[in-house]
Amino acid sequence: MSPRRYIVDRTKGVMHIEWPLFGEMSRALALKVARAYDPELVVGIATAGVVPAAVVSAILDREFHSIVVSRRYRAETVRETPAILGSAPAEVRGHRVLIVDETCDSGATMRLAVAAIVNAGASQVRTAVCFKTGSFETDFHALATQSTIVLPWDREVLVDGELVPNPMYEGV
Repeated sequence: MSPRRYIVDRTKGVMHIEWPLFGEMSRALALKVARAYDPELVVGIATAGVVPAAVVSAILDREFHSIVVSRRYRAETVRETPAILGSAPAEVRGHRVLIVDETCDSGATMRLAVAAIVNAGASQVRTAVCFKTGSFETDFHALATQSTIVLPWDREVLVDGELVPNPMYEGV
């Protein structure tokens, strides 16, 4: 299996996010949420969504949980199909929940996470992302852009004990 690569529309641009900016985006997201919603729990969408979710949870002083949404790649179409792995945290039952992910484009991942949290009995669910990159409307976002986002932890990968540029972003 060859490494997957993102198909990047260069006309829309690419944003390379550094750790300080990512921290500020997570902080800004927490402030937006605090002004309009009072979640009792924060659920991060694993894997990348747990990073901003943990920051938002800490700033709001709320309990943190995660839900795993996998991305499966089909070689013949180069499309990804999200799927819930495991189950939603049982602690959401009867509570106001904020679901956080790092980015949202089509909303496929977010829709799955919302459905799982609602089906687990949450009394109210709102959604938040650091970077809104597509047409799906989350309840909260820190920054809206059509650019491809390259996150700090995605820039390099470990190969044979060495950090190398992530082949997923080759040419970006």
